[in-house]
Amino acid sequence: MTTSTRGAVKTPAVLVLEDGRIFRGRAYGAVGETFGEAVFSTGMTGYQETLTDPSYHRQVVVMTAPHVGNTGVNDEDPESARIWVSGYVVRDPARVPSNWRAKRSLDEELERQGVVGISGIDTRALTRHLRERGAMRVGIFSGDAVSGDADLLAKVQEAPQMKGANLSAEVATKETYVVPAIGTKRFTVAAVDLGIKGMTPQRMAERGIEVHVLPATATAEDVYAVNPDGVFFSNGPGDPATADGPVAVMQEVLKRGTPLFGICFGNQILGRALGFGTYKLKYGHRGINQPVQDRTTGKVEVTAHNHGFAVDAPLDKVSDTPYGRAEVSHVCLNDQVVEGLQLLDQPAFSVQYHPEAAAGPHDAAYLFDRFTTLMEGQRA
Repeated sequence: MTTSTRGAVKTPAVLVLEDGRIFRGRAYGAVGETFGEAVFSTGMTGYQETLTDPSYHRQVVVMTAPHVGNTGVNDEDPESARIWVSGYVVRDPARVPSNWRAKRSLDEELERQGVVGISGIDTRALTRHLRERGAMRVGIFSGDAVSGDADLLAKVQEAPQMKGANLSAEVATKETYVVPAIGTKRFTVAAVDLGIKGMTPQRMAERGIEVHVLPATATAEDVYAVNPDGVFFSNGPGDPATADGPVAVMQEVLKRGTPLFGICFGNQILGRALGFGTYKLKYGHRGINQPVQDRTTGKVEVTAHNHGFAVDAPLDKVSDTPYGRAEVSHVCLNDQVVEGLQLLDQPAFSVQYHPEAAAGPHDAAYLFDRFTTLMEGQRA
């Protein structure tokens, strides 16, 4: 990605999809060029949390909500130290932010961090195109980066694809750090950072858990060096088929019978560790309004998603695995995609969505309590 920081208010911009579809609008954020996988997010709020979610690394996010940026940007809501999306697409950006916590406008923040975006295009048409054709490579070009359509399309088609991309180590911490328990410490958890959001260890800390956040390259020896009561595998970007290292670590955790909890990418890692395959969804699930049923209780939750890959596990039966019996515990009610797994013979489970509720909803907060209950049971 190359950028400049010249004013982008009225600078023409072009969005080019790898199948040749072109949208023309105005630059939003930094001026220059960027490439990534075009995906759409259906969240009506929480754009700041979306932008700073490491799971969006190398993706150009199209917002289906037409009006974006009205609450500006603050210093409290980021989920990591930087914006991770490679590009941003909005229809009608707010002209003036209006929120008592706002420090600057979204446009200014995108420009400050060198994120190339585009505004003023028909995001409904673009979203429908991605739903029909599937997520695909895309480029956004503005300022001096704009050239002939054929040249721009050739650049997009040369960009790397998401399938086969191994990205978790690019977004994860390089050094282990500790998030202390709030109040009385009850448990120690080793959290393998594959692209973790800041609110996730916070939710565990609120339950008396001291969280040791380890790099994506952590080994089983690194995990057990902290003497954990439980092990957590986070969300993250990329193709789970490339994550052989985390899969091997998780298999060692399963062999030892340590309580285990995974979310998003961690769910896909558990699927692979149990012997299931993974596959790329046509256009994925992204937003904070996805309906999921917890099949263990029958309860339906509104949940936050950001995934383009899924686990290929049978919905209609219990499966035998090298680590005992496993079943699909959660399922998406829109398309029957696997949204959770659990082992029946040892304390391990995962979900495909984000229970940390940043940004919202809070329906799935009980999953952190479920993890705590597993650790309590193991200790007893």
